[in-house]
Amino acid sequence: MNISHEDELQVLRAALHRRLNELLPEGQQDSVYTAMREGTLAAGKRVRPLLLVLAARDLGCDVEQPGLLDLACAVEMVHAASLMLDDMPCMDNAQLRRGRPTIHCQFGENVAILAAVALLSRAFGVVAAAPALSHRCKTQAVAELSAAVGLEGLVQGQYLDLHEGQQARSAEAIILTNELKTSRLFDASLQMAAIVANASASVRQRLRCFAQDLGQAFQLMDDLSDGLSGTGKDCNKDCGKSTLVSMLGAEAVHQRLREHLRSADEHLASACRRDISTRRFMHAWFDTHMAQFEQNRAQPLPEC
Repeated sequence: MNISHEDELQVLRAALHRRLNELLPEGQQDSVYTAMREGTLAAGKRVRPLLLVLAARDLGCDVEQPGLLDLACAVEMVHAASLMLDDMPCMDNAQLRRGRPTIHCQFGENVAILAAVALLSRAFGVVAAAPALSHRCKTQAVAELSAAVGLEGLVQGQYLDLHEGQQARSAEAIILTNELKTSRLFDASLQMAAIVANASASVRQRLRCFAQDLGQAFQLMDDLSDGLSGTGKDCNKDCGKSTLVSMLGAEAVHQRLREHLRSADEHLASACRRDISTRRFMHAWFDTHMAQFEQNRAQPLPEC
């Protein structure tokens, strides 16, 4: 029986949620563990793990492969940990995430830090124990995920954003920060999919190019949506910050976003010739968010 693309995504999201719940099971009353579950299992878009699973399938993998789902869950744990840390008062000082109070607001700053560290540790443990995957595959997956988290990725990107974001920056400096903060974890997700699918070096390189464009487009969409209500996050957090929107204006950034999506689509079409689930997912996600942006852009900015 054929199912729609959206129904397929709902099935995958449900499978991811079930597996995350198994990997972080209920029962422990410890505050740190409760914060780990809250930060990971709260309803989210699950963009990164979905990309991993869909790309692996487009490259010829069986999505029922249990190790594949565990790699996707590990990526979501890393993402959740990064959000906990980004939201801290010493960093972005956010109060809302996914429509709920941030983890440090719910549990306190010390618990939020410990929960984030514990989630990172759990994520790498999940990769190491992923069933039905070879030791070589798991070692390569750990290397990709580790690079995305550290000074070549999320950590360095957040540092640059914190220490340079309030100053005048060149467009190149902003683009580099966006790449480190956003593109690198997309890249790790797609490389892990390619590793499981035993993809060629040329396919993996095209996926890296796709991830770079996708991350830039994703960050630009986030910047354009900063003043909108209903995003599940604090409004106007970019006020006073040097972004491409503040530098170039919304119209120019809108055009850049479209150019990144066009380039991303070309790279992905070249990498994944067997199926187009990943392309459909990317286009549907951006079409939905661009429609929301267009609907709200003419309205006065909300009081936040």
